[in-house]
Amino acid sequence: MEKVLEYIINNQKRHLEELYDFLRIPSVSSEEQHKQDVLRAAQWLVDDFKRIGIDNVRIIETAGHPLVYAEWNGAGNDAKTILYYGHYDVQPVDPIELWETTPFEPFEKNGKVVARGSADDKGQLFVHLKAVEAYLKTQGGLPVNIKFIIEGEEEAAESHIDEFIEHNPELLKCDSVVVSDTEWFYYGMPSICYGLRGIAYFEMEVIGPNRDLHSGTFGGAVDNPINVLAWMITQIKDRYGRITIPGFYDDVLELTQEERNNFLKLPFNNDEYKKDLDLGELNGEMGYTTLERTWARPTFDLNGIKGGYIGDGQKTVLPSKASAKFSFRLVPNQKATDISKKVVDYITKLAPPTVKVKITPMGIANPVLVDPHSTAVESAIKALNQAFGKDVVFMREGGSIPVVETFTNVLKAPVVLMGLGLPDDNIHSPNESFSIDNFYGGIKASAIFINEFAK
Repeated sequence: MEKVLEYIINNQKRHLEELYDFLRIPSVSSEEQHKQDVLRAAQWLVDDFKRIGIDNVRIIETAGHPLVYAEWNGAGNDAKTILYYGHYDVQPVDPIELWETTPFEPFEKNGKVVARGSADDKGQLFVHLKAVEAYLKTQGGLPVNIKFIIEGEEEAAESHIDEFIEHNPELLKCDSVVVSDTEWFYYGMPSICYGLRGIAYFEMEVIGPNRDLHSGTFGGAVDNPINVLAWMITQIKDRYGRITIPGFYDDVLELTQEERNNFLKLPFNNDEYKKDLDLGELNGEMGYTTLERTWARPTFDLNGIKGGYIGDGQKTVLPSKASAKFSFRLVPNQKATDISKKVVDYITKLAPPTVKVKITPMGIANPVLVDPHSTAVESAIKALNQAFGKDVVFMREGGSIPVVETFTNVLKAPVVLMGLGLPDDNIHSPNESFSIDNFYGGIKASAIFINEFAK
């Protein structure tokens, strides 16, 4: 183990330069103009796997962007197997004018690498490749078998990895799945995430008259689609922050008192939170703290709305159509398909006869709760503790990683959410960044995890 860690320390600069090369590839999966760049990023990974000594690696075509699969089985049939998941695609860079430099030309600032994809997820993924490299270059092998499945559609509108996992359980068979696509609670506070919220996403269109109308001539006689849309949206949540859809909370798994106590121990300050967001006050479901609201309670949010005239000056129009996109974040025990049906039924009943309402489910993912006491998680705790010299804390996250549920259901292997990001990494935003200390420490932690899990 000493030689492995010594190798990691001695090659830090080279590892960072290699990450820079990876980040320079604009692998934006949701934009057609970057289709070849996505392929280039996949090939870059294949080449790096071969550089570190893994020849069993290939690009797997899907109906969208390809997967990269790699494996090393030199530890033998009796050894444990770790499957690593990550994604090499990145978010679009808009608004480009808010970036301090070119999004795909990495630079260092305040101890962080600034570039699109640095934290989400190229930097976090790359630590595991370099940890495996350290073993292969110093020991000629590893004490476990390893597999990688890396997708290029996590940030795209449609992903095909779930279908691949469902059709290839034997290929991906393992004793643990390691996912590094989450974050720490705070600087210097290595964290294990054990809960993710799910999501149910919708688009609703309200259709009124067959054309835009003069609001003076027709106003008062014809129902306005924007007015109806706004009214329907306000019926989804009450003044206490509770969602009003019948049966919505039936399956919600309430927090245990132990969990609530653990959340209260974390160094979170409401005033600092408000100051950072430039808010006078916070809002949410009554009876719950901010962390409980964002990590363990379901929510409803309007994500976009359009209709009528929004140009300069005035135009007294009664619009023909209005539409909105909205989402529900779901918590453990809620089923996205069940919630989706309840939402559609509720909206349909709300719709007045003066308009036509069309609601379209656009995407769902179930919430996930990971066993915080599994052998794999215990190994991750030891690894993070040794690598960073700090006690590990447990946390949940409000976002969704749909593939985690698929891994759990299909492979029946414990998942470890061993993220290395930080709350101010600006993922999905301009000036995305990734801590260099967490990058270096993450490689050490990954290497130690391999050793601990092998035991």
